[in-house]
Amino acid sequence: MSENTAAPSAQDKRIRVDIFSDIACPWCFIGKRRFEKGVESFEYSQNVDVYWHSYQLDPSLPDNYDGSEAEYLSKMKGLGQEQVMQMLDHVTAQAAGEGLNYDFENLKVANSFTALRVLEYAKQHGAGNEMKEALLSAHFEKGLNTGDEETLLQLAGQLGLDTDELRTNLASGAYAEEVNADIAQARELGISGVPFFIIDGKYGISGAQPAEVFANALTQVHSGNVQGA
Repeated sequence: MSENTAAPSAQDKRIRVDIFSDIACPWCFIGKRRFEKGVESFEYSQNVDVYWHSYQLDPSLPDNYDGSEAEYLSKMKGLGQEQVMQMLDHVTAQAAGEGLNYDFENLKVANSFTALRVLEYAKQHGAGNEMKEALLSAHFEKGLNTGDEETLLQLAGQLGLDTDELRTNLASGAYAEEVNADIAQARELGISGVPFFIIDGKYGISGAQPAEVFANALTQVHSGNVQGA
């Protein structure tokens, strides 16, 4: 008799989700919540493996920007203050709908590169999702300076990570290569905005879509019925 080479059962089939995201992107936090809700409603939610990838919306930002989020967006987008405030009110309301408490008045505008390096360290130590959550919350809800290394080390310590090792690694320039590789990969894939989700390398979803969009995509990919990418 021939050896049994049956394919894995539906219960055993794993689905990989690669997420390109910036911790300074308000829609990325909203998208994270909606994606998580979509996964929760997916029949095989326990088989979804998430891989976070770095992306920078504005690499030119200084480590610490001397101005508010409204002032920064007004300058960057060339919009009037009133229009910017309407945008921020809209995204705040969308965030609230996902249980998030955005505080743009106290948000510290900062370059996200060092925070993304800290995220890379956390990923390599099994705490990527926890660190992603902590960084997004620190930036959008808690008014913490995510461009400040000491603040980032404190967040890492709260997750039980080795802050002495992380401090040494950051000083040596570690994890910059990995962050830049993610950014380059996004460019190669034609990703120009985040959040961007790639399910099993087959199905791409751009933006903070409703939870049911993610659930439906996971179901389609799992069943092998992929309609688009």
